Amino acid sequence: MRKIGFIGLGIMGKPMALNLINAGHSLTVFDINQDAVKTLVNASAVAATSPKEVAENSEIIITMLPANKHVKEVVLGENGIIHSAKEGTVVIDMSSITPVVSKEIANELAKQGIEMLDAPVSGGEPKAIDGTLAIMVGGKEEVFESVKDVLYGMGKDVTLVGGNGCGTTAKLANQVIVNLNIAAMSEALVLAAKAGIDINKMYQAIRSGLAGSTVLDAKVPLILERNFVPGGRIDINLKDITNVMETAHEIGVPLPLSSQLLEIFHALKVDGKAGDDHGGIVQYYEKLANVEVRGS
Repeated sequence: MRKIGFIGLGIMGKPMALNLINAGHSLTVFDINQDAVKTLVNASAVAATSPKEVAENSEIIITMLPANKHVKEVVLGENGIIHSAKEGTVVIDMSSITPVVSKEIANELAKQGIEMLDAPVSGGEPKAIDGTLAIMVGGKEEVFESVKDVLYGMGKDVTLVGGNGCGTTAKLANQVIVNLNIAAMSEALVLAAKAGIDINKMYQAIRSGLAGSTVLDAKVPLILERNFVPGGRIDINLKDITNVMETAHEIGVPLPLSSQLLEIFHALKVDGKAGDDHGGIVQYYEKLANVEVRGS
């Protein structure tokens, strides 16, 4: 049993924390959403009033937060982890942030003798619930080995990619592939819908061929049901692709398809779709073609 702090109990964080409790670990939790905190307390976790208090009672601290600013505030802010975490504590940031900010936070923690891993995840809410997330890790190998059992309490495929910042870089690449895959799929679905063919039959015809993918199988059935309840919200993915473009521009990598995808996300946000699942990208194409993709 490890004494773990968990900060950020949202769509992904809450089921991840519950899986750690089910794996036998002792959790101290913090979130501004008190309903989420109560769920964890009912499952045997202890509630803290601040990130600083979480750090006082934990040997490993996991953060699962929306963006750069939230992670910096929780770790380095006035009531942040850095002010009470003991030397040798391991901070595992599982948020999707930029490599630059991730390395900046790791460097500040290192000055206090606190270790850090960046360990963003892929798989969305369903895999967070069943504990089969893919986890991409950046940091020291010995630190990774010391907390690997905890990571396997939340994920199935856990890979040390390299040093600090490498996990977040891998996640940016992952988000490019996933979201452009959804966009390409959406174009194809709208084309087929406008042509008047049976979308269910088309999906069955192509899913076992080269066009088949995990994304196709995860998103097409939901789109056909018009189910855009978020597993991965459009606004969160907009943030991720913004991070992709900022990072790419800093290191001199043109990304023409990702830049267009970013504009699609902005258009969806303006259209009131920010809280939809990113499978809702299809709605952008539907509006252009004046057609709706539905199951028969």
